[in-house]
Amino acid sequence: MQTTDSLLLSFRTLANNKMRSGLTALGLIIGIAAVVILTSIGRGIHHFVLAEFTQFGTHLIAVFPGKTSTFGISGATISTLRPLTQADAISLSKLDNISAAVPFVQGNARIETSKKQRRASVFGVGPAVPEVWKIKVEFGKFLPAGEQRNPRSFAVLGHKLYRELFGQSNALGQRVRIGTDRFRIIGVMEKKGQMLGFDLDDSIYIPAEKALALFNRESLMEIDLLYQKNSTPEKVVIAIKKRLIARHGHEDFTVVTQNQMLETMSSVLDILTLAVAALGGISLLVGSVGILTIMTIAVSERISEIGLLRAIGAEQRDIFFLFLYEALALSVAGGVLGIAFGLTIVQSIKQFIPALPVQHAWVYIFAAFGISLLVGIIAGVAPAIKAAGLEPLEALRTE
Repeated sequence: MQTTDSLLLSFRTLANNKMRSGLTALGLIIGIAAVVILTSIGRGIHHFVLAEFTQFGTHLIAVFPGKTSTFGISGATISTLRPLTQADAISLSKLDNISAAVPFVQGNARIETSKKQRRASVFGVGPAVPEVWKIKVEFGKFLPAGEQRNPRSFAVLGHKLYRELFGQSNALGQRVRIGTDRFRIIGVMEKKGQMLGFDLDDSIYIPAEKALALFNRESLMEIDLLYQKNSTPEKVVIAIKKRLIARHGHEDFTVVTQNQMLETMSSVLDILTLAVAALGGISLLVGSVGILTIMTIAVSERISEIGLLRAIGAEQRDIFFLFLYEALALSVAGGVLGIAFGLTIVQSIKQFIPALPVQHAWVYIFAAFGISLLVGIIAGVAPAIKAAGLEPLEALRTE
């Protein structure tokens, strides 16, 4: 029996048993579609998080107080940690290849005007925020330079906070109370949106020294540094560590480059995508069991047909490939229809649920299709071997 004859006979058998063939392929269709949908959501979240994280630019280095790595010595050896201060931020901003530095303190406080009040995020920062964080001022101006150590009580409103406190009226020159201090508004920021679920527009920016006093802190939470594009982060990190060790006496701080942050986040998100792909793979496993079961039943139902084929000259290998082709055809059909169904669902999500980020994970999609082919081969081998091993005379007697 030629290969084309075996394929044609296999397809005719499947076509004559549409209900059974459809139900057999349904398990694979659902499994492949699940992989497509779940991995598309996982990949979409992956790119969404990284895009949110890089909206502040791509040449940033953060310095945090405290050392996060250990050295194999007793913790009592280093008994004191110097806080990160405004002086540290000013000193770091003067390093070669550093364009600007932003001291950062964050907290939550009640913001009061003469008529309204509400709680909002308070960012204690420096004047270089628009340059370092890539945030523009919509009107007015940002915190003035040259006042890091003895700043005046100026404040800049986030776009959403401005709208909720002042509506359409002009806020410039107005005063707001934060805690026990009063601040004069000198600017309003453009809409920036959210970063990792944190609303940057629902915030107020004040000088870092004022925020330290407001939240009763001694140390900055971090210092963000913008380095020049023609420099490498490794070179800049060495200079930062050298300067701060000279100021603090030892390395009681942690320097993290944006590349390190992105690599860590990317690895975590890759694991998330792989996990949801594994969930979809469970459905593929169920589909493979369905093919194995149906093909085994088909062998029992078609014993007389097998005997007739053997009687007219079909060899064992012909019978083997006849049933293997049927299983493979079911897996190919299930894979193709599953991918088509999954892609349709993903497109529907994009259209009707735009807030949910989705992006096709083609590597996982092609892998799922390859697995569906493998499932067809593996699930079809045992029934095919059983069919090929039947004795012709015994098979004909079943008629």
